[in-house]
Amino acid sequence: MTDEMDGFDLKILDALQRDGRLTNNELADRIGLSASQCSRRRSRLEADGYIEGYQARLDRQKVGLDLLVVISVTLATHNRDNARRFAKLVNDLPEVLEAYALTGEMDYHLKVATRGLAGLSRFVNDVLLPHDSVQHVKTSIVLDTLKNFAGLPLDVRR
Repeated sequence: MTDEMDGFDLKILDALQRDGRLTNNELADRIGLSASQCSRRRSRLEADGYIEGYQARLDRQKVGLDLLVVISVTLATHNRDNARRFAKLVNDLPEVLEAYALTGEMDYHLKVATRGLAGLSRFVNDVLLPHDSVQHVKTSIVLDTLKNFAGLPLDVRR
């Protein structure tokens, strides 16, 4: 965060990350500025890269992706080329919703959505395990989602 940001900017960012469809009038009502001020600030926040884009959040289960899985992966060898091969694989797989490189015992955690156990089996056995960059895979099926907020914790009390 830069010194150019103030409490109103944070309130705009917080409101938009909760509902990206807010009009400038609705935003103005929520944060206490005029619609024209909100419009100018929103445009600046977009131009400065604070707002990367807007998208609709879909209901995973309603579109048939009823299984959510966290997959831990250990690489076969630890070198830059192998890590690049694995990163390319992950980025080419639409089932992978999020991917994190880690410190510790496992090299990566993947958040994956599939169509049931058959989809998970195909993903692990036909895609991940045969890949030459992968040594070990451990899957954990998500039983329940306790919190699912894609936004960032902004201090809007400024």
